[in-house]
Amino acid sequence: MTGINYEHPNVERFIVGTVGVPGERAFFLQIESPVFSNCVAIEKGQVDALSERFKEMIRELRRNKLASLDELAISMPMEDNTMQFPITEDFTVGLIGISWDQDLQRINLELQAIGDDPIEEEVDEDSEQSLDTINASLRIYQVRNFCSLADKLVASGRQPCPFCGLPINAEGHLCPRSNGYRR
Repeated sequence: MTGINYEHPNVERFIVGTVGVPGERAFFLQIESPVFSNCVAIEKGQVDALSERFKEMIRELRRNKLASLDELAISMPMEDNTMQFPITEDFTVGLIGISWDQDLQRINLELQAIGDDPIEEEVDEDSEQSLDTINASLRIYQVRNFCSLADKLVASGRQPCPFCGLPINAEGHLCPRSNGYRR
């Protein structure tokens, strides 16, 4: 079974958003280009890690003078950071890869779906098992806008317990540091 490979060479919109209340939120990435758009489900931890990695990459591009000063200087505010509804996810993100394209001066993002099929120990060389992927070519300002929005969404979740660090629900939580008593 071959997966679908979605290509976004000229991304117009790259945002992260949530549906639901803190503690029960689902995170989604939406990528739009002139031809079509994709929406994928993603975990909160993946959003946080992707934002941190993007910020680190931009620092390295600046430090090592790999990105042009013109590209680094572009600062465009995000016009519309709301999710487009209805949300129909193409897949759930499993693996994430990012790289820098020196010639195009773009950050390449590759998102790969989680495999549904169990891993087989004996792989038949004739059968090709590939997963759905999205390849997007992003400008640095789009990545900065994504990071800003992602950091706000991740921070707007449930407050951590000051004793154990686990998230506190509206009705409290059973804190392991207080022998299971509610906090």
